[in-house]
Amino acid sequence: MAEALALRHVSAGYGDTVVLEDVSLALEAGESISVIGRNGVGKSTLLATVMGHTTLHGGEVLLGGASLARVPVFRRARSGLGFVPQEREIFPSLTVRENLAVGARPGPWTAERVFDLFPNLGARLSHAGSLLSGGEQQMLSIARALVTNPSVLLMDEPTEGLAPVIVEALAAVLARLSAEDALSIVLVEQNSRVALAFSARTVVMDKGRIVYDGASAALAADPERLAKLIGVE
Repeated sequence: MAEALALRHVSAGYGDTVVLEDVSLALEAGESISVIGRNGVGKSTLLATVMGHTTLHGGEVLLGGASLARVPVFRRARSGLGFVPQEREIFPSLTVRENLAVGARPGPWTAERVFDLFPNLGARLSHAGSLLSGGEQQMLSIARALVTNPSVLLMDEPTEGLAPVIVEALAAVLARLSAEDALSIVLVEQNSRVALAFSARTVVMDKGRIVYDGASAALAADPERLAKLIGVE
């Protein structure tokens, strides 16, 4: 069976500037992984490269075994990539209902199903995106990605800037999503506690390269090793 997502010896960046160097990573169907590391080591660039927002200098990116070379961003989304950007990027002037309707495609993830995941959104259907709290905007960003019914969901720092109580609630939602057999997830997360609890497998990046790809439990059980890998002494 083809891998859900694969990067083969990928070097990529912005224009002539190379950020990722010789990155290889594969994700099986239904598998979830976390990507952690210090700021500026290439975590967000990894997701941006999969989505087609960077310059690919070498290697290849495959979705379901098919190369994404020369595939524009909008076609990547239609092919099964869902993206939750760090900046959320909801439509502030549209209501919750309208934000979801814009990208919805047929599949198991319906508006009703995401309201079960995020009850707050169901109670605010007619509210404009700009009137939602930061936590609710993040929920809407995730919900909007889900109703596109992706095979692979990319999430960039979903807990950033949120209050601790909201982070805990969002972590519970992430746990539910990671149990979805039909959904593969790449979670980029600065909060290592949330990241290690989210998935059985964690990738650590440093200076544009993968320096660890293995069991999350091993890192959770060895704080000293984790600190060295992410450059915190």
